[in-house]
Amino acid sequence: MGALDSTTAIVTGSSRGIGAEVAKLLAAQGAAVVVNYRQKAPRANKVVAGIEAAGGRAVAVGSDLTAQEGAQALVDAAVQNFGGLDLLVLNASGGMESGLGEDYALKLNRDAQVGMLQAALGAMPAGARVVFVTSHQAHFINTVETMDAYEPVARSKRAGEDALREMVPALTERGISFVVVSGDMIEGTVTATLLDRAAPGAIEARRQEAGRLYTVEEFAAEIVAMATADVPTGHTEYVGGAEHFTR
Repeated sequence: MGALDSTTAIVTGSSRGIGAEVAKLLAAQGAAVVVNYRQKAPRANKVVAGIEAAGGRAVAVGSDLTAQEGAQALVDAAVQNFGGLDLLVLNASGGMESGLGEDYALKLNRDAQVGMLQAALGAMPAGARVVFVTSHQAHFINTVETMDAYEPVARSKRAGEDALREMVPALTERGISFVVVSGDMIEGTVTATLLDRAAPGAIEARRQEAGRLYTVEEFAAEIVAMATADVPTGHTEYVGGAEHFTR
């Protein structure tokens, strides 16, 4: 028996990287998982195939969370394929990509996060949980400076976290809990790669400051642990290197 048997999860941005690993780990614990992708269907289908090969249940759903119908498509998939929705992992983020518009970071990291949660609420019963994934660089942006290349993303992600926290009283009325998982830079992610390209040496410098950086697999395991952790709603779980930001 897995800890998440008979539950259903949506993991946004889960065709690769941290989201894909979270989806696999949730499925390994018994959850049926909606794997979300924006454009890369083959990647998402590979994640689903791996889950199914291991005896789990999953479905890949393409949707752009910045589009009005995108979030609803994920909720509909959870309900139609697996009967409901018990866990929402808000992992999708971005804003360093080129050619998507100056306001794309805010659309994805704030507006789409709120829209996804609003769409999910009608399908989530009492006892359900929402997990929002962020970075220390974003979580602490109001008190600790970050790299110039990342600042717009960091501020948009902090705006997203603030907007979601404003929804906590309404979530509490429904018996739904909300948890934030904040991590340092993560080895091997797209964001880390883009940051190192924009500011060569940034990753190594942060590694030296923190002592070590978490891998995708390690960080994903911490996110999954928060799916069932006995913590109060509104809790923030800091993963690696937070001392640098709080001293």
